[in-house]
Amino acid sequence: MADNSINNRMRAGTVAKLYVIIPCFNEEKVLPVTSGLFLGEVMKMVHSGKISCDSRILFVDDGSRDGTWDLIQALAKEDRHFSGIRQSRNRGHQNALLAGLMEVKDTADITITIDCDGQDDIGAMEAMVDAWNEGSEIVYGVRSRRDTDTLFKRFSAEAFYRLIRLMGAEIVFNHADYRLISARALRELAKFGEANLFLRGMVPLVGFQSTSVYYERHERLAGETHYPLSRMLGLAFDGITSLSVRPLRMITGLGTGMSVLSFAGVVWAVVTELLGKTVTGWASTVCLMCFLGGIQLVCLGVLGEYIGKIYMEVKQRPRYIISERTVEGEGQDPENGAGAMQESAAAEQVRKGQAGTGEKG
Repeated sequence: MADNSINNRMRAGTVAKLYVIIPCFNEEKVLPVTSGLFLGEVMKMVHSGKISCDSRILFVDDGSRDGTWDLIQALAKEDRHFSGIRQSRNRGHQNALLAGLMEVKDTADITITIDCDGQDDIGAMEAMVDAWNEGSEIVYGVRSRRDTDTLFKRFSAEAFYRLIRLMGAEIVFNHADYRLISARALRELAKFGEANLFLRGMVPLVGFQSTSVYYERHERLAGETHYPLSRMLGLAFDGITSLSVRPLRMITGLGTGMSVLSFAGVVWAVVTELLGKTVTGWASTVCLMCFLGGIQLVCLGVLGEYIGKIYMEVKQRPRYIISERTVEGEGQDPENGAGAMQESAAAEQVRKGQAGTGEKG
């Protein structure tokens, strides 16, 4: 307890360098709206002395096909707090997050990852930094309410978390990828070499002291969602097969149970034959064969998923490739933060008058 108190007091006197990591894919409609909100929140924490004036907002362009990268370059030229990296091609949301984290792991004291669409409460960043100052190495942003989600979205999202936890993966319920990670935890996360990424399950495996910050989820400010049901299901399967072998054990249990039933069926058939009460049953035979054949195909499919994961892991292909970077420090520093505050106020007005329809996870 004494060590924790000393550590907390040391952090309270430390002005941390924060990097906000924001993955972007075809976000040319929403980026002009939310960039001002992000900058305003960072500048507010700078002025309150909670983070360093050298803190940055790092956009990670995940191979966008629209004008997203041009917007990121323009933002970097306008303000030195903006910077960006661009992947050589689209590799997925999780790979984009990892690319941003690894880009700053030797520079940042703390990092916060958040999506570009403005659905996650940007104001929760300050509470995350406060939790880090109190001693937490990892702070999870957890959605307290989903009032803006449709009934189907709420049901499918909660089923997603429950299914993954049921299959043995350790995740935080209703937490997506909005989290603070300290430099200490990030260095340990960098040692995880998986090609099949599911950061929601990998970060809890790092350990260290952690806590949660709760916030209400907003509607998307602009643009369209890039996480339809099919991608959510794919993310769930990746999470289960990357972090748990419970499905394989379930197959073993199913096979054992079917073997017991089959043995009982053999005994019944022998006894019936000896008693001379056998009756030819074409329909029952066909149903039994179809049932067993279906189970075998499902089991082969699950085994195939794991073998495919092994195949991808042993290749040891790079998980991300950076093709371009903005030149850090080329933008101007808004005088006394006035520019940032004006941008934030303007973007907040857009939030009140504009709402989209898509959301993630």
